[in-house]
Amino acid sequence: MGIELELIILLIIQAFANSFFAKFEIETPAWKKLLKWLLIDTITLGLYYIIGHYAIILPFVLIAAGTIIHFRICRKNGIDPLNATPRKKYYNLRGWNWVE
Repeated sequence: MGIELELIILLIIQAFANSFFAKFEIETPAWKKLLKWLLIDTITLGLYYIIGHYAIILPFVLIAAGTIIHFRICRKNGIDPLNATPRKKYYNLRGWNWVE
């Protein structure tokens, strides 16, 4: 199996990641989310031609790194990293407008 394996795994990762991390991206514009995944897909598929199936490690490494950074920043700012609560603090941290 060639590049199809990477495409299938990328699709599965995106489906699960979008579902799992949706509560942390509520106010993020759709174009930013699409651009992020397009960039990850492009780099992963580009790496496939250089290092083969090892390229699929990249999305997992990026998700792990992002999760570690998320936990550190949330805890530093007094926010529960699993639930993004209190919401007002999380919105302020992300620079989003909090409407009451």
